[in-house]
Amino acid sequence: MTMKIAFSALALAAAGVGGAYAWQGHAHEHGDAKKTQITGQVVDIACFVGHNSSGEKHAKCAETCARAGNPLAVFDGKQIFLSVSMDHKNPNTKLMPFIEKKVKVTGTVMEKAGFRGIAIEKVEAAE
Repeated sequence: MTMKIAFSALALAAAGVGGAYAWQGHAHEHGDAKKTQITGQVVDIACFVGHNSSGEKHAKCAETCARAGNPLAVFDGKQIFLSVSMDHKNPNTKLMPFIEKKVKVTGTVMEKAGFRGIAIEKVEAAE
């Protein structure tokens, strides 16, 4: 029985080291993406797309949705830029303080298969 436990522990350790190695070696290049600045309103995608809800009166609902895992995005009046994380952290974190408010976001815009995302570097309130 002891040999079985030792072998299991060794297998788990090897899997953990292999997983950590794979994660460290994962490239995060943006290809032809470009760094840009966009100004728009922070919205929660579920309500904004699902039932056209946004604005100051919707802020509490949007916060609840974001805390439940719904993605936040920046709507510039024409296009939606979904916050994407290139550092393996929650992509909503940088936008949470600005839910349903106007912001100026600096980051790298990426597009693929009709999807537009932004890896956010900086967020600030806009006028």
